[in-house]
Amino acid sequence: MTSFSRGSLKLFLFLIPVAVLAGCKPSAPKDMVLIPKGEFIIGSDEVDADAKALQYGSKKPWFANEKPSRKVSLDDYYMDKTEVTNRSYKEFTDTTKYKLPPNWENGIYPVTRDEHPVTNVDWNDAAAFCKWKGKRLPAEAEWEKAARGTDGRRFPWGNEFNIKKVNTLGEYNGTTPVGSFPDGKSPYGLLDMAGNAWEWTGDWYMPYPNNTYDDPDYGQTHRVIRGGAWGGIGHYSMPEFVRTSFRVVAKPGDLYNDLGFRCAWSAK
Repeated sequence: MTSFSRGSLKLFLFLIPVAVLAGCKPSAPKDMVLIPKGEFIIGSDEVDADAKALQYGSKKPWFANEKPSRKVSLDDYYMDKTEVTNRSYKEFTDTTKYKLPPNWENGIYPVTRDEHPVTNVDWNDAAAFCKWKGKRLPAEAEWEKAARGTDGRRFPWGNEFNIKKVNTLGEYNGTTPVGSFPDGKSPYGLLDMAGNAWEWTGDWYMPYPNNTYDDPDYGQTHRVIRGGAWGGIGHYSMPEFVRTSFRVVAKPGDLYNDLGFRCAWSAK
């Protein structure tokens, strides 16, 4: 048996935890869900054959910016289980003295809305919160995989719309506490990936590969928002708006009372 000097033994014992830690991934932050690496279907090939979008006053045809559907492979990452709440965002503003959402009267929100998603935050506000948490905004593809899983489903819970599983179509005339619709969870257990509040993603609004739709908003002027909300778009509320592949955009400085966010995190 090899003998150790006292000094060598101390060095050996010191290096053991260092070696162990070097081969381990850090633990995910609290209240996040693992989205395992692998392929999933992004986008859709649906067609608005009856031109319902135009009938309802939309300037853009539904589904055109979602084409073509294709398989994308992503590494492991984590997503917040719920949208960021007013309570969590207040912790951020209290700690950092960051500017408050403009709808917080006298710098506060109603105490009964502690667990409602924070809204009236622009893209930069959302990114700042995520950075403070040691996280980031999810890429658009990450958001879609977390919402629909690997089977290309239209809604987080399946292929058929169900108003009992989502806060949308103005049923509640506003946001509801996050996680109020557990039956509408995504395949990975994430809540409110449809309805309640639209959610910022980290990506600029770009055409998918081989997309032929000429959208004037493509480029680095608008960020992608996902998931639909308690209302709809403009004066209209349609189930199509809460589909997992539905793409909408907003300028980075835009503020809306139905637009919030959640964060993502990678161990790498």
